[in-house]
Amino acid sequence: MAEIAPGAVPSPNIWNSPHVYEVENRAVDPDGVLEAAMRAIRPWAGATVLDLGCGTGYHLPFFADEAARVIGVEPHAGLAAAARRRVRDRPNVTVRTGAAQALPLPDASVDVVHVRWAYFFGPGCEPGLAELDRVVRRGGAVFIIDNDATRSTFGRWFRRGLPSYDPAAVERFWTRRGYTREPLLIRWAFESRDDLAAVLRIEFPAALAAEFLREHEGLEVDYAVNLWWRCT
Repeated sequence: MAEIAPGAVPSPNIWNSPHVYEVENRAVDPDGVLEAAMRAIRPWAGATVLDLGCGTGYHLPFFADEAARVIGVEPHAGLAAAARRRVRDRPNVTVRTGAAQALPLPDASVDVVHVRWAYFFGPGCEPGLAELDRVVRRGGAVFIIDNDATRSTFGRWFRRGLPSYDPAAVERFWTRRGYTREPLLIRWAFESRDDLAAVLRIEFPAALAAEFLREHEGLEVDYAVNLWWRCT
């Protein structure tokens, strides 16, 4: 079993099925909606970027194209090793194994933080957010991408898969901490029905995944997200 950084909360989809999660990453937001929204708030050209919960490093090359330095932090040592392999030809990228609650970074060392689908539930994230307060420089920005369970096909599926999820409570959590919500509508765009089926199976219980596949035609799924952001 791969080493896990102390305090990390398991992420069953990518931890158990990283190859399928790669398929999901390729399908997410082909129109660049998230990228455009983040750039409009705080561009990262010449900046130091932290990709927190970077997994296998899918987004690291994207940031490395413009950032002066990119740091990926991932609690799962096996995924972190895969991320290092992915960016071995990128001299401005470093990947470290660590958890959000104890970032292996010095104070005031980061300009932009990217956290994608790693802070779903709000309450409980306080130690990690305190670490972000510590490592982000003045003039920096934190971007947290989360599901919006109140709308879209995926939002409806998400509520059925996790009926205890309380979107209003999550919104209150982030708002109290000074984050601004930007609701966005992106989409999944898959190359095949088999790819869609595989991704549904890592995101939902088997019976629900099968039901969603039966009721949804085609290769695309409309997907609402919240971009929570705060400038320092």
